[in-house]
Amino acid sequence: QVQLVESGGGLVQVGGSLRLSCAASGRTFSTYNMGWFRQAPGKEREFVAAISASGRTTYYTDSVKGRFTISRDNAKNTVYLQLNSLKPEDTAVYYCGADISLRPLSVGAGRYNYWGQGTQVTVSS
Repeated sequence: QVQLVESGGGLVQVGGSLRLSCAASGRTFSTYNMGWFRQAPGKEREFVAAISASGRTTYYTDSVKGRFTISRDNAKNTVYLQLNSLKPEDTAVYYCGADISLRPLSVGAGRYNYWGQGTQVTVSS
């Protein structure tokens, strides 16, 4: 069983920044691929960014490339998402997910076995 706890969300103005954190339980965090997804009201959950277990491979959805950065600290069992140059369309609940399958990094939500409770990001214009 893996427990994930997100933090760092909040209300920010257009162009502002936030750093989201996702703390994971378990002694094998360094073997998990990790992902960030988001869900806006009335929309489906969508992929934002993912990072491989080693941290060497990252993927981003096109709309956040150059603005968001995913990273991880395996010693702290934590994955981060740095959000810069925020736009109103970034407003959503952000979720982190853990893929414990030991398979290659994926952008599909179905690959992620465990999810956090989510943290709200609101960008005001």
